[in-house]
Amino acid sequence: MTRKIVAVFVSVLLLSPGWLSLTGLTLPVALVPLLWIGSTYDASRRSWWRMAGWATLAFVLWNAATVWWIWNATPVGPIAATLASTTLNLVAFMAYFTLSKKAPEALAYTTLVAAWIATEYWYTIGEFSWPWLILGNGFSHEVWAVQWYEYTGVFGGSLWVLLCNIFFFRAWQMRRSVTRWVVAGMVLLVPMLLSLVVGRWRVLPDEGTACVAIVQPDVDCYTKFDGDDERQRRNIVDLLADVPAEAQFILLPETAVPGHYWEPAFSDSYGGTQAGVFWQELADTLRASHPGALLVAGANTLRHYPRGLQPRTAYRPFDQGYYDVFNSAVGLDSAGRMQLHHKGRLVIGVENTPTLLFDVLQFLVIDLGGVVGQLGIGPHGTAFDHKGVRLGPAICYEGLYGDFFGDFVRRGAQFMAIVSNDGWWGDTPGYRHLFTISRLRAIEHRRAVARAANTGRSGFISPWGEVGDTLGWNERGVLVADVPLCSEITFYTRYGDYLGRMAEYLFLLCMLYYVAYRVRKRNHLVE
Repeated sequence: MTRKIVAVFVSVLLLSPGWLSLTGLTLPVALVPLLWIGSTYDASRRSWWRMAGWATLAFVLWNAATVWWIWNATPVGPIAATLASTTLNLVAFMAYFTLSKKAPEALAYTTLVAAWIATEYWYTIGEFSWPWLILGNGFSHEVWAVQWYEYTGVFGGSLWVLLCNIFFFRAWQMRRSVTRWVVAGMVLLVPMLLSLVVGRWRVLPDEGTACVAIVQPDVDCYTKFDGDDERQRRNIVDLLADVPAEAQFILLPETAVPGHYWEPAFSDSYGGTQAGVFWQELADTLRASHPGALLVAGANTLRHYPRGLQPRTAYRPFDQGYYDVFNSAVGLDSAGRMQLHHKGRLVIGVENTPTLLFDVLQFLVIDLGGVVGQLGIGPHGTAFDHKGVRLGPAICYEGLYGDFFGDFVRRGAQFMAIVSNDGWWGDTPGYRHLFTISRLRAIEHRRAVARAANTGRSGFISPWGEVGDTLGWNERGVLVADVPLCSEITFYTRYGDYLGRMAEYLFLLCMLYYVAYRVRKRNHLVE
């Protein structure tokens, strides 16, 4: 019993560092202690439940160690995320454990790999989605080791981690076998060497640069929506004065522009035909100081639907119809022309909460963008076009989804912006890891990333995942850099999360093969 408790805590200690601003290089052996616990049990039902208990404890502690900071923003968040994540991890691990006692070893290990990646993939495409603990995300601090993500995405990282754990566990089982240790070492080291080769020899086409300015207003998220709009507006205008005149793109964070604005004119009131007063002031400011720039700013926008034509997210009644609230990115130029992107990946438990559930759990959530409950959902990524240069304006949580992020690139984005509101979680590992995950997105799609946060961490990331100038926690200011442009499409951008889709089919085939194997064994057709 004591040895198993120690093994669980060792596994948690090895799984967690990649999400705590430390290193992901412990992941290739992080599941070995759990695999060892599984090897000590037999095929009985009692053993199955005991293993399920140990695995549940390990996965719950892993979640608690890495996502506890969500509690600062919403108590229901870490609970919901832990329940969903632990359940999916448990499905994968217990499928492996079951087969390891009743089927050939190769089938059991194949099931572990396929089931784990498939369940990670399900977590990225489900309505309640929190892909924070995808194993491949743990290498956001070791981008030198995963330059091949441009071919596989983060699910390639998960595949690498799982294979390493299996081979190191097999080597540990036969500790005197030099061959097994050599094979395990090769499984670990060969992808690192390939990454170094890709990082050294991969060349992107030279398509010039764009001068990008990032504005970090340093606004306290917990007072941002309390009605002090005028102070926030003056803060933005003052910071725009510090942006150099040659800037071609100016980035403001998620929900930076206070208030709510009715589409399509972005008016202050329903039915208005002109942009709101502050949007007009911003356009005037651009004409006076930055006539060649596109301002990209986060805002809350409203859209009205006639009764009977509203989507399921538009449950708020208004003037014989309904309206949706969107977390939006707005592109504004000096002529007052506007482009719009609606956030398409919403924060679980706050922005994406079915109405019935929201009514029950309302007391547990807070406002993470001006409106709680079910927000409107954008269908896809969008590329803003400005003087021949195309920018992808991802909003906060969208940066967690490699395939969705690629939608901006597939629509022509030559570099990416991420506008975010990081201050909800306080000065914790949460906002720091959210920034470093952007490094993985840069590698997957070979696009430079400019990230603007309300407070937290704003900065520039190269197409190789290298971090440039940044602004940290509680810092107010402007950053400027020449960002490289690229139109080349990577293998991963083109095919998206193909490893996740393949894992689904492989998991199904493993289950079907297992059923057939059990039938044949029952009929004495196999030993």
